[in-house]
Amino acid sequence: MHGEAGHFGWYAIQVASLKEKLVASVLEEKGYKCFLPLYQRRRIWSDRIKVTSVPLFRGYVFSLFDARFRLPIVTTPGVQAVVGTGKTPVQIPEGDLNAIRAVLDNGLLIEPCEFLQEGDPVRVTKGPLAGTEGTFVRHKRNCRLILSIPLIKRSVAVEMDRLYVEPVLRRNHNA
Repeated sequence: MHGEAGHFGWYAIQVASLKEKLVASVLEEKGYKCFLPLYQRRRIWSDRIKVTSVPLFRGYVFSLFDARFRLPIVTTPGVQAVVGTGKTPVQIPEGDLNAIRAVLDNGLLIEPCEFLQEGDPVRVTKGPLAGTEGTFVRHKRNCRLILSIPLIKRSVAVEMDRLYVEPVLRRNHNA
């Protein structure tokens, strides 16, 4: 499984829904190193609370392999594709995966959340500003919500817990 630099590395593999653990297990049986980060999800039932280990990135498994020789990967039951641009697989920086490993190894609280980029429109979901829409901005380590009054061309920045905002899906009116 050793290849030239540039082809051998970590890749994201898109898998069928609820098949992450099975795919990771089969790939490991084939001799591939896999990373399937899991988190503890609490579900409240009418009579109890159930804690289960579920994938942090639903629908994805990470694996270390030479992208030129990916046929054994893509023919694995449950695998849909190796993530990339067009038909060219794109490596995941190992530092990104190591950061997730460090969080998991140190027992820090982790859970999936919506992907947000600076400038994305967001809506506040909790607290005194619930329902308010603004723009997501990260300033140093803090999450900020930019609230604007376009008529007077003024804005204010409000410190906000990232867990209190969700992306606003804008409808394409041209469609």
